[in-house]
Amino acid sequence: MDAPALPPLPCYLNGEYTLLPDAKISVMDRGFIFGDGVYEVLPVYGGCPFRFEQHMARLERNLAELRIPNPNTRAQWQEIATKLIADYATSTGATVEKIDQMVYIQVTRGVALRDHAMIEGLTPTVFVLSNAMKMPSETQRREGVACVTADDFRWQKAHIKSVSLLGAVLARQISIDAGATETIMFRDGFLSEAAASNVWVVKGGVLMGPPKDNLVLEGIRYAVLEDICRTHGIPLALRRISRAEVLAADEVLLSSATKEVLPVTRIDGQLVGNGQPGPVYAQLYAGYQAAKARSRQAQQTDRTENPSP
Repeated sequence: MDAPALPPLPCYLNGEYTLLPDAKISVMDRGFIFGDGVYEVLPVYGGCPFRFEQHMARLERNLAELRIPNPNTRAQWQEIATKLIADYATSTGATVEKIDQMVYIQVTRGVALRDHAMIEGLTPTVFVLSNAMKMPSETQRREGVACVTADDFRWQKAHIKSVSLLGAVLARQISIDAGATETIMFRDGFLSEAAASNVWVVKGGVLMGPPKDNLVLEGIRYAVLEDICRTHGIPLALRRISRAEVLAADEVLLSSATKEVLPVTRIDGQLVGNGQPGPVYAQLYAGYQAAKARSRQAQQTDRTENPSP
């Protein structure tokens, strides 16, 4: 069977706006050869990016860790994202306020003959694309989702949002083969994260997550959930969490840019708690929607009071 053709989505590549089928890079790009680059996924609600500054801060940290020069200022990144958000809405025939989007940003070290060394002086390759955000269904939110477990076989620098995602691909396929939504991983018997999500555990009303270290990607949702917990008086603890604690939890949750916060009601075929989304999830989800609404309102007010020249 032939592979499906790429849709003509508007995108940005190395200073030019084009359509996805026409965007081309060199076969010697280090992102293609080595996975030598980083990426970000920026959720956009009704034309308003959510936690833009935090996503940019993480992009800057990751570029610095790989010693790739940041090719743009935050203002330039915002200009690119804003144009693509508008262009994507136009391509669908919808107004930008009516659709939620996901802006994907990727920066690689650039083009050079194959050499493992971090070659200096290269021009980074920059690719940005906006597309529709695929959100969990109402059924998934109401009933929760199933997950499976696996040992975390990835590298020791999981805190870098690297385009080298083969480990995540293999981990995600485990859950796909099992008909599950995610693969929850454990390193030396302790919770790390899922293939494409952070994982949270609730016991006795306390929300718990793995510590912010090199073994997990510190998702932007970490700060979002910390804020919601502070507002609603939900106790929060970041510490090492054993496999036994996860399996005995009252609630287990996933978080990511596209999942926001999502309840897990089955792990390896066994019920989590009573098999229904729990009260802490309900508070966190409601708090998340309120945070989105506040962010959108603030940006809309700012645009009204400070229109672009």
